[in-house]
Amino acid sequence: MCYCGVCRKTAGCGGYAINVAGEANTLIVSGEDNISVNQATIQNPEDSSAQVSSAERRFCQKCGSMLWLYDPRWPQLIHPFASAIDTELPLPPEKTHMMLDFKPSWVQLKDQEESGSTGKHKIFNRYPEESIADWHTRL
Repeated sequence: MCYCGVCRKTAGCGGYAINVAGEANTLIVSGEDNISVNQATIQNPEDSSAQVSSAERRFCQKCGSMLWLYDPRWPQLIHPFASAIDTELPLPPEKTHMMLDFKPSWVQLKDQEESGSTGKHKIFNRYPEESIADWHTRL
C-alpha cells in the first residue's frame, strides 16, 4: 500500500493505493484507444523543487479509473491497481505499507490492522530496500 500524495490522489480513496506487482509481459489489454497516460510532478519534501516522475500511470479516458503503473526503469514489471483487476486475487502473505512519511493524519494504520486483515504488516517511511523480486522469492 502506497501512501504518497500521487497514489492517494489518483487511486487512494482510503488514504493509500493498492498496487499489485506483476510481470509486464503478462498484461493483456483491450480498448487501448481509451487509455491515457499521466506522469505526475513530484515535489521534493526536503526543498520545494519538483520533477516529472518517470512512472507512467495508465487510466481509462471514459470513466477515469486508474488501471496500472509502469516505470521504464524496471521494464519487466507492471503494477496494476488492485481495484482494476476483475478476477479474484489471493490473500497476500504480508502487506507492505510504504511512503508513510506522506500519510495523511486521518489515516490510521491500527484501524486497518484491526479491520480483519490477516498476515504480517511491513511498514516503511519511504520505499523498502527489498526488491519486488526478492519479496516474491522470500515468501
